[in-house]
Amino acid sequence: MWKLCSLLLLTPFVSLPGYAATAAGHDSVPGPKQSIDLIDPTIGNVGQLLEPTRPTVQLPNQLIRFTPQRKDFMDDQIDNFPLTIVSHRLGQVFALKPTLQTPSKQAWQARMAYDHNLEVNKPWYYATWLLDDEINVEFTAGRKTGYYRFRFPQNKSKSLLLDVYNDGASAFQFLPGNVLTGMETYNGDIRIYLYGVFSETGTPGVVEQDQLTNHTSVSGKGSKAWITFPAATKEVTFKYGISYISAEQAKKNYETEISKKDFDAVAANGKKAWSEVMSQVQVKGGTLAQQRSFYTALYRCYERAVDITEDGQYYSGFDKQVHRDSRPFYVDDWSWDTYLALHPLRMILNPAREEDMLESYVHMYKQSGWMPTFPVLFGDHACMNGFHSSVVMLDAWRKGLKRFDIEKAYEGMRKNATEATMLPWRNGPKTVLDDVYREKGYFPALHKGEKETVPEVHSFEKRQAVAVTLGGAYDDWAVAELAGDLRKTGDQRLFAPRAKNYKNLWNADKGFFLPKDDTGEWIDINVKYDGGLGGRDYYDENNGWTYLWQVQQDIPGLIGLMGGKQTFVNRLDQLFREPLDMSRYTFWNKFPDATGLVGQYSMGNEPSFHIPYLYNYAGAPWKTQQRIRFLLDAWFKDNIFGIPGDEDGGGMSAFVVFSSMGFYPVTPGIPEYTIGSPVFEKVSIALPNKKQFTVIAHNSSVVNKYIQQAKFNGQPLNKPTFTHQQLVDGGTLELFMGPKPNKSWGVQ
Repeated sequence: MWKLCSLLLLTPFVSLPGYAATAAGHDSVPGPKQSIDLIDPTIGNVGQLLEPTRPTVQLPNQLIRFTPQRKDFMDDQIDNFPLTIVSHRLGQVFALKPTLQTPSKQAWQARMAYDHNLEVNKPWYYATWLLDDEINVEFTAGRKTGYYRFRFPQNKSKSLLLDVYNDGASAFQFLPGNVLTGMETYNGDIRIYLYGVFSETGTPGVVEQDQLTNHTSVSGKGSKAWITFPAATKEVTFKYGISYISAEQAKKNYETEISKKDFDAVAANGKKAWSEVMSQVQVKGGTLAQQRSFYTALYRCYERAVDITEDGQYYSGFDKQVHRDSRPFYVDDWSWDTYLALHPLRMILNPAREEDMLESYVHMYKQSGWMPTFPVLFGDHACMNGFHSSVVMLDAWRKGLKRFDIEKAYEGMRKNATEATMLPWRNGPKTVLDDVYREKGYFPALHKGEKETVPEVHSFEKRQAVAVTLGGAYDDWAVAELAGDLRKTGDQRLFAPRAKNYKNLWNADKGFFLPKDDTGEWIDINVKYDGGLGGRDYYDENNGWTYLWQVQQDIPGLIGLMGGKQTFVNRLDQLFREPLDMSRYTFWNKFPDATGLVGQYSMGNEPSFHIPYLYNYAGAPWKTQQRIRFLLDAWFKDNIFGIPGDEDGGGMSAFVVFSSMGFYPVTPGIPEYTIGSPVFEKVSIALPNKKQFTVIAHNSSVVNKYIQQAKFNGQPLNKPTFTHQQLVDGGTLELFMGPKPNKSWGVQ
């Protein structure tokens, strides 16, 4: 795959009939000149078992997101093209499809064959060649606007077919002046509006009562429309605005942002926007494959959350109202995935944007009555477990981000911790199970084969009792710590003991976190395999080997439970060596999320990200260096298989960015980074405060991965950590690398 992509990127583009390259879309350069040339959005487009990445086109953190609708990169046919993706993996609106066939009821279902080698994927630009009809499709994105360009064969009738993705009220209407308006209902009650203009005059039609008519408007469920252009037409563009507020606002978005711009100008603006964010981090050295993986991961860190503010207004799914605000309002953030690395990365690269996102959380709390954990357009999506937005708030506050209402944020955190249910995939008030957690310090589980008696428990997601207890302890730690920072001493005394709740499920005989029932009786399980699909009765998407390490807030305490540093290191070693005791087919039939396996370690799922760095806390930093380099090399290749699990819109990519640079935030909430093994000789981060943080790794290479000695700002560094303040002050971390471990460095 790399060779094919290389030829596309490095060879001057050959123009095919009807397929013209643009300066904004393609660079005919002999080799990469800057970071954006190293981005390959097709990396990871085929998932191991679960969801692949998509070659998303958008401006960084903006509403309009595009990707061709197909199964994955192995699929050689495209269903259609969306006008925008509303939420990461949660749907899109307004489908568009070009065709040379006469519109018929079957035309909307026809798929479009394409040639992978004639597809161009850039963060700001997409192009493909449809083989059967010989149509060239191009797309580029604005903030709340999009721009399609179609080039057709000559002397053939050609049409654009319009459709909707969601069940619910919808409409299309053709107006004078080549105008198209539309409305589609998303998630049952959110009306999304379209205003667009075709460059050419055509003959419109709609589908009414399953019949094609020459009428110019249609409404109802599953609305379909089309417009046919004369045979002599060679090129048609369609530029449009999208609004979550109103039809009038969609038109205004179109008029103010894109109406007077041509395709190449919009694409050039997108390329400039991506160049600005990518150039913030400069790397030197490493292999070309490592640079491609790094910059592609960095690009994916800007897919979400997205700014849905339109002209100083935004629609909120948290109270179903339109609000005015001078600051941006962001949605589509899944904190179970993003609190570990993506939020901490943004606190370095763009703290002002992070502050806006956190203020959006505060607004959501004020509008809905609960601090969200998975905020999307329609509200808080009840997903996964834990209140990890609490950890993000604490982390930001301690890293000096102050431009959000911390008092109101704390109020919401406290309410979640005292009144909300901890049940996975449920929102709302506490249940009898939550009372057990708050009284006894653990979330109760059922014995194997015992029937569920609590109606609020999700029928598929189950109780996840151990995972909920461990995650809840971390979240309660965050509440206690922020209470202390805000001098709420009573609350600090209330919540601080809860941070130790993880100890209540530590079974010293088995050496694992095991479930208990509501009477306090241990439930004896096979930690590798019990708990139903995904281990969800007790854990979540992973087994007991992964959840053995979910105590980021108290690593010394976890080391103590295991009997000291050497035992801790030995257990870490065993994690990476422990056999499945079954075929991979059998294991993955139960744990499909536990991908990227090395022994029992699962690189492909978020709870594992921090685990290789734990050697740093037990006197064996060289093993962190070894593991991180191996994991990056084994699982994050620069090809279509280059993501080991669900990438989750920046969650996993942020791990790659941090780890490739050579440091990682093991405990969000503690403003400190632990050191790994940078793959580059030099990394320079241009900080928003006009300073620069630099990592220099002398002699770093594929072989030279071990730190021999280190300095920070020229002074000897004998521990594998540095602080966030040292970073933002513009510090320089200097590492001297070699081919064999220095087992005495960093053990202090």
